[in-house]
Amino acid sequence: MSDAAQPTAAEVRAAAEAIKAALDRHLAAVERRSGEDDPAVYEAFNELAAAAEEYDELLYDRYDEVTPFEIPSGDDSLPPYTGPEEPNALSVLIRRDYAVVESQRLLAQAGRVADLDGDSDADSESPSGAGNSVHAALGVLFGEFEPDEIASRHKEFGLEEGDSTLWVMASDDPTEPGEWLENPFDQADPQHVVCRFDVSAVFDDELDGDDADEAAIGDIEIDEALEDADR
Repeated sequence: MSDAAQPTAAEVRAAAEAIKAALDRHLAAVERRSGEDDPAVYEAFNELAAAAEEYDELLYDRYDEVTPFEIPSGDDSLPPYTGPEEPNALSVLIRRDYAVVESQRLLAQAGRVADLDGDSDADSESPSGAGNSVHAALGVLFGEFEPDEIASRHKEFGLEEGDSTLWVMASDDPTEPGEWLENPFDQADPQHVVCRFDVSAVFDDELDGDDADEAAIGDIEIDEALEDADR
């Protein structure tokens, strides 16, 4: 950042004062809380998180210094938990994003799988026609390998990892077989999430070089508490 764009010392000081005021409001809201899910406490928490983030950014921009603590912003935190206290069932929702960065590698790997299955003479529209179609190749690979194995071997398949998230949701009763297959993510209620694990390149901004490519930093949220996951 250029000198002209840097925040002033007064702006940094004002941000520090804003954190102090937000801390006082948060403590006061906690002391007056009317119940476990008091919206005033949640609002004060979000205000404190926003003030801390603002101060952290200005401190770094002005003095190239960081704070020894991290408070998640309100947008990144889970809403108050309203699910069953003693769940009888749970659902695990997973999203992993990939970019196809080496299509020829993807096609070659899918072709090997198809050959091992003895379908190499099938036409290009069948799953074994993976050597001619990225669409078919993806079908072959994800049909052959478990998602966790693809995640650990993604480079072998010409894929590049993007963001990922895993939600563990609690419920009172197990679902019946086939009950949610038509709309599997329709009942994804954030207020029933017991814990959540996120991995994203945005968490690696403080790393550089090869370290950033190899690091994965996850945020773990359990009820109202959030702890940093070890890399």
